[in-house]
Amino acid sequence: MIDIGVVHGRFQPLHLKHMEYILAAKMRCRKLYIGITNPDALHTRDSIHDIRRSERSANPLTYFERYELLRGAMAEFRVPESEYDILPFPISCPEYILQYVPKDATYFMGLCDEWDEEKYKILTGLGLTVEILWRKTLTEKGVTASWIRSCIATDQEWAHLVPKSVFSYLTSHKLDEQIKRLEQMRMAEKDATLL
Repeated sequence: MIDIGVVHGRFQPLHLKHMEYILAAKMRCRKLYIGITNPDALHTRDSIHDIRRSERSANPLTYFERYELLRGAMAEFRVPESEYDILPFPISCPEYILQYVPKDATYFMGLCDEWDEEKYKILTGLGLTVEILWRKTLTEKGVTASWIRSCIATDQEWAHLVPKSVFSYLTSHKLDEQIKRLEQMRMAEKDATLL
């Protein structure tokens, strides 16, 4: 077991596949830092490998809301507070990453698509130690946050795709309504461009 590990994600919203990734990394280190990407509009940029990642509808939750979702889920999965911390992780602005997270850590990743490959190159380009937890195809990836946002927008069942604490937080703070509104606007704009 290593001392320090780092994972990262947008968590828009946090779902059970995110938790699989986080917990797989936590099992390999004593202290885990969970980096929240796209922490704010200033540290969000487009990528040719994930063209929607900077859109407002793809980022409906604030850094603080995602921080709260992560804390709730880590408590739900009984990870002691002393064994993890949550930090901004501006993957779209690599020149700032090392101002937020430790350089002497192992950065855990799962690779599923070209955007993951791009992030891998960014981290290794910074001289960081990266450990690949798994490689999966897009069909093997499973649940995605964009799928959950679509389910919310179209009134499909989604509670089973997220930790119980996440469902409770999103609904009690009416963030599901915000996600629904933004995703419906995105879908309407997409439909308009097809006409």
